[in-house]
Amino acid sequence: MLNYHVKIGLVPIRRDVTPRPGIFNWEKAEERCHKAVEYIESHFSGNHVSFVDLKGINEVDVLYNEKDVDAVIERFQKEKVDAIFLINGNFGNEEVAGMVAKAMGKPVLLWGPQDDSFLEDGTRYTDSQCGLFGMSRQLQRLNIPFTYIENCFIEEEVFAKGFQKFVSVACMVKNFKGLRIAQVGMRPKPFCSVIFNEGELMQKFSIQVVPVNLAVIKDKYDRILAERTEELKAGAKQIESMYEVDDLSAPVLEKVYAFVLLYKDIFEEYQVDAVSAECWTAMQLLVGAMPCTAYGILADMGYIIGCESDMHATITQVLLSCASLGEHRPFLGEFTTRHPEDKNTELLWHCGPFAYSLKKEGTPCKCVNMREWFAVKDGHYTVARIDQENGKYSILAGECDSAEGPYTFGTYLWAKFKNLSKWEKKLIEGPYIHHMSEIEGSYSDIIKEFCKYVPELSYDTVEE
Repeated sequence: MLNYHVKIGLVPIRRDVTPRPGIFNWEKAEERCHKAVEYIESHFSGNHVSFVDLKGINEVDVLYNEKDVDAVIERFQKEKVDAIFLINGNFGNEEVAGMVAKAMGKPVLLWGPQDDSFLEDGTRYTDSQCGLFGMSRQLQRLNIPFTYIENCFIEEEVFAKGFQKFVSVACMVKNFKGLRIAQVGMRPKPFCSVIFNEGELMQKFSIQVVPVNLAVIKDKYDRILAERTEELKAGAKQIESMYEVDDLSAPVLEKVYAFVLLYKDIFEEYQVDAVSAECWTAMQLLVGAMPCTAYGILADMGYIIGCESDMHATITQVLLSCASLGEHRPFLGEFTTRHPEDKNTELLWHCGPFAYSLKKEGTPCKCVNMREWFAVKDGHYTVARIDQENGKYSILAGECDSAEGPYTFGTYLWAKFKNLSKWEKKLIEGPYIHHMSEIEGSYSDIIKEFCKYVPELSYDTVEE
């Protein structure tokens, strides 16, 4: 399963200089470092974030000497930090910053507090912005990608926004590298558009595809039907309480809920983070039921299952979920048809696998032939897709707002774009297909920042 908790190593840094009375006082730099660490730990620790600091590394809990670098690296490695935060207390120490960042190989955040006082005689104590320029250049020379919060006071909104953005990026990087995805069955025969390269995913991104044979699925599914009757009855009642169930679905609700138990077992047994599954042809022939409604229930349990064997869409949903730190549910709403009256509004639709929590209040919510039928709630959404051409991978990202539109079947969102014609042209000319993934919230900038840390993946958009 995906891990939405990010552990960050805090690295307060000052230049190791000989103290001179009244100018560039190193004690002032240490004081600023201590205050910054205390503020960050007290204001940003929580369910999604924890910190490892330098307390006890040396006599001042601030990194200023190369002899302490190994101890810092050892602590961070032992604590298994997911990212590091270089906090510049004065005019910088490029050497130690570069050494720690290079050795860790994790996402790097760079910031220094804005200087807050000038004495009447002209004295300045720290010049932290000056140090940021030197430290950033050293990171560049060492080919270390990094994220930057502009020189500001720590209480400013720009700091909080920049820090939260970095946490999302670090969560994406943490889960993307080494991702394990189960492939259940083969793609539907007509869907040449979802062909992917398993070898490239492993070579470029260390993404491991774990094949699950449909014979295994059939065996597990049949045993669930035979042995877990009480759970199935309870699940059928749950579905009845959630949806207006049609006559085709009512007799097979236990078989529908069996997919919930089946896929939970798949996640646990194969130790995977997501599943890409064949859904609308083989499953119906194999077991006499469709998994669409079960996918919606599983999504609200935190499981990501991409339908129609679309591996790239599944990976994209993982990234979107991580960008939100697991707070929102991604869904696969494909570009389907234009709004009959608004040229910039598109139907983002699929046959019925969206998270139940996405349904729009006060509108019909049905289970029709084992598929969900409902409109997605109003809001602002990020739209994205990873795809590839000739071994070159990119991720297309942009944003839209919900809009009013005609009622239709399946699960869907009427989405208004700034320029839908540009989106259509991009999807037609490729390398992307119309299977886009969506999530509530604004994450385009976060996706762009994430691509800094994945050299084989480039950022793409139609909105710049």
